[in-house]
Amino acid sequence: MKPVFTGVHSVNWYLKYVGLPITVGVAIYALFTQIANKRRRAALRGKVVVITGASSGIGEALAHAFYDEGSKVVLAARRKTELERVKKDLQSKKLSIPAQEPVCIELDLADLDHLEDFTQKVYSACGCIDILINNGGISHRGNILHSKMEVFKQIMTINYFGSVALTKAILPKMVEKKSGHIVFISSVQGLIAIPDRAAYAASKHAIQAFGDSLRAEMHQHNVNVTMVSPGYIVTAISLNALSPSGEKHGVMDTSTASGFTPEYTAEKILNSVVRKENDLIVSQFVPKLAIFIRHFAPSIYHYIMKKRANPTKLSEK
Repeated sequence: MKPVFTGVHSVNWYLKYVGLPITVGVAIYALFTQIANKRRRAALRGKVVVITGASSGIGEALAHAFYDEGSKVVLAARRKTELERVKKDLQSKKLSIPAQEPVCIELDLADLDHLEDFTQKVYSACGCIDILINNGGISHRGNILHSKMEVFKQIMTINYFGSVALTKAILPKMVEKKSGHIVFISSVQGLIAIPDRAAYAASKHAIQAFGDSLRAEMHQHNVNVTMVSPGYIVTAISLNALSPSGEKHGVMDTSTASGFTPEYTAEKILNSVVRKENDLIVSQFVPKLAIFIRHFAPSIYHYIMKKRANPTKLSEK
């Protein structure tokens, strides 16, 4: 006769023969994952990591994350004073592993003609470039109708052409040594587009496409490409965003102020790099949901965006 499982006996049987094996399996998996991550992170020691936009926000947090793992970070941005501040902060840390002295080099992504010179300065100072993180960029707040064409040009030059030109300047030596990693800090707005962000979203859509093509072409040369799409992160991105006239927006958006910290985002990015992942979305639930709706229910997405752009008229229908 088969035993009859009822009440407490059923629960105990489930915990013993189903729940316990699952719990043990998950624990073992977590342990091996942690060990694997430590081994991967150890491979970052001594690697030369170039980070654009390293004077604040995600770039500054990335500098700390890679420096903590023993990498030689090259801090690049326009503001030399802020770069020196970041370098000083890094060198004040007490690490349990040998620290590599950071290098500060001024960089203006809008000055496309001098990106080759920047690359040569890095090679002169460090000998090679193992990882390039294209993080520098600028945002926009304003509708298409009232935004000057110069604003569109400036944002596309910095966010797209600047990263493309710098990547192209660095690629030949990576291909030559059959090793390297290119990281693009895009945005969830590179996957979807919302009203009053056309210039910014277009530049991020462009870099997404460039990154996908680059990844396919570089596979044969053992050069990895990771595309990172952050959602709302607590940085000065909205404060420094360009207005329709090209002036600074100067306002901290509520959504930005309540976003993830740069440090949390940097850790996610570092883990994605050591795992050599193709894509990473670091975002809250709503942007992820919007990406899902855009791809699988586009008519609903378009309706929501129309309502967001002009809520009064749609509510009158």
